[in-house]
Amino acid sequence: MSPAQSVLAAELAANEASEHRPLIITLFAVFVVATLGITVWAGRQTKDAADFYAGGRQFSAFQNGLAVSGDYMSAASFLGIAGAIALFGYDGFLYSIGFLVAWLVALLLVAEPLRNSGRYTMGDVLAYRMRQRPVRTAAGTSTIVVSIFYLLAQMAGAGVLVSLLLGITSDAGKILIVALVGVLMIVYVTIGGMKGTTWVQMVKAVLLIGGTILITFLVLLKFDFNVSDLLGKAAENSGAGSAFLEPGLQYGANGTSKLDFISLGIALVLGTAGLPHILIRFYTVPNAKAARKSVNWAIGIIGAFYLMTIALGFGAAALIGKDEIIASNPSGNTAAPLLALHVGGVDSAWGAILLATISAVAFATILAVVAGLTLASSSSFAHDIYANVIRKGQATEKEEMRAARWATVFIGIVSIALGALARDLNVAGLVALAFAVAASANLPTILYSLFWKRFTTQGALWSIYGGLIVAVGLVLFSPVVSGDPKAMFPDVDFAWFPLKNPGIISIPFGFLMGWLGTVLSKEEPDAAKYAELEVRSLTGTGAH
Repeated sequence: MSPAQSVLAAELAANEASEHRPLIITLFAVFVVATLGITVWAGRQTKDAADFYAGGRQFSAFQNGLAVSGDYMSAASFLGIAGAIALFGYDGFLYSIGFLVAWLVALLLVAEPLRNSGRYTMGDVLAYRMRQRPVRTAAGTSTIVVSIFYLLAQMAGAGVLVSLLLGITSDAGKILIVALVGVLMIVYVTIGGMKGTTWVQMVKAVLLIGGTILITFLVLLKFDFNVSDLLGKAAENSGAGSAFLEPGLQYGANGTSKLDFISLGIALVLGTAGLPHILIRFYTVPNAKAARKSVNWAIGIIGAFYLMTIALGFGAAALIGKDEIIASNPSGNTAAPLLALHVGGVDSAWGAILLATISAVAFATILAVVAGLTLASSSSFAHDIYANVIRKGQATEKEEMRAARWATVFIGIVSIALGALARDLNVAGLVALAFAVAASANLPTILYSLFWKRFTTQGALWSIYGGLIVAVGLVLFSPVVSGDPKAMFPDVDFAWFPLKNPGIISIPFGFLMGWLGTVLSKEEPDAAKYAELEVRSLTGTGAH
């Protein structure tokens, strides 16, 4: 397909969407109204801080596993990975592998001890045997920064998706869409708290898995369920030939890109265990056993989903082609919705229905994830910084929840502003940055707190701030922000760090600073407090 034909095909897809715009808008409206109804219903049952932060700890292992899946399978998973595979083949599929393998780290090292040791936030665990105020301030700061990085990806995905469906091409229109998503997420969190967010995530997980199964079935049906034929057609249609199915198309050009791949892999595998919005999900179940079971459920659901991303990505490459995907969105974020249109028939009502349905599911994905992220960051501000640092533990539950709601509004405004700048970046790449920051700042401190007897407050502060500053600093001076046609600021160049993901530098640095801060500290660690934490984290004795 020539570039001119590809642009024409992309315009045809947009026109097809426009002809069925009433259907598309109706489906979107139905989902938004339904989820708002769930949120209002849950909000009426939110009576205290335990309800707002942890859903009253009333969710079963399966329910929480479903909600964790809904929280984890974000716009990066559905839109970004499908686009990355469609454009870069094997190298794009590495996102799927990394996101899935990361759950083993969360299961083996973090889920159960964290559920036993904390109450509402990551800061509860870190402050258990450290000086409360400095550690909670650091934990709250890190949680908010990581959450905002992750929110960027969701906002970018929302702007691309709704623009495709509604035929919006102006920058002002795309920014307005990002703002709409921001307003909706503020409403979800301020009214529904963790209960409302959890139910929205569960509904979204069912819709996403159902939609993905349908598209996978239709793609395989096109190739008589012969995966080899599918991959062969994808390679042929990609313009890269057999290289499309081999490592190196995106990350094999030179030594720098190979190093970038290693950096990406480290960030993906280690990042999940440090993501605040995933960590707080372990507090919504009644005990550690349920936390462990919920992770098992999540691994099964997420594993099945990532397996199906093969059909989404390679199906898009085979049936649509690289040029048309890029013509629709330079980073490939619209590959999955366009695939739905193509398997249903570009010039048919069935194709338009599939496009509208899959896009509504993707929008559901974005809303559910942004609600979880906003809840994590606002909870950390209210519980760690406001209640325990500013008010020194004297705040009432009512005051704490009010602070969380105001924090939600503020974080929503910041996310809208930054999301508008990131609207043209690949959402999977943006999420990988959040993973790198989480693995650099949060994971070392969590592991040291749980498993190293000598660990001190100074070690925790050096680890969090050191990992955070280096990770964010390297991102700011990387090709993600400037010096690249797809950067946030493509017209300027202040990128002296050559890699797009800082994980290979910032993650070891976070661990190093935690160790260095501890060995140079004059503070004597509280051995009794550590023994108490060890028993509690391993057995659940005294857990909330």
